[in-house]
Amino acid sequence: MRKRSKYKPKGVRLDAVTWVINGFRSINETGDAALHLKIKNHSSLDSLRTGTATKDDIDNIIAALNVTEALSRINIGEDYAKEIRAGQDALFEIAKRGINRDNRFIARGPELMAINEAYEVHDAQLEVCTIAQLEKALDIVNAEIKARKARVIK
Repeated sequence: MRKRSKYKPKGVRLDAVTWVINGFRSINETGDAALHLKIKNHSSLDSLRTGTATKDDIDNIIAALNVTEALSRINIGEDYAKEIRAGQDALFEIAKRGINRDNRFIARGPELMAINEAYEVHDAQLEVCTIAQLEKALDIVNAEIKARKARVIK
């Protein structure tokens, strides 16, 4: 039996010039992709508001707030680090309670207000960031998860 190697070759970009040029474009210039992302994020937040949030909705909100924190690390909205952290802490508490209640995620008033403020920062960041900055933020989030620096909800 052959040992499985951990080596995985990186993907090859067939058109590197287009990839670099697109990196300078704003997310809003992508058209439908940014709109679908915002709709998905806000529909998840709305289901949390109404008390009908599922685990997928909570995962969407977690992903949005993680990207918000990563964008603030690369100097897009770094002035709002306190609000972002408060939103993440509130979401962490909601998720912990929801897991203990058989995936019934219900937010309290102050928690929902903190998450709303973090979402406002997230929307403002998406208005000004480029595709390359968003990809860098996603890389930061993935590296944090891979290094096990992210908080685990149990």
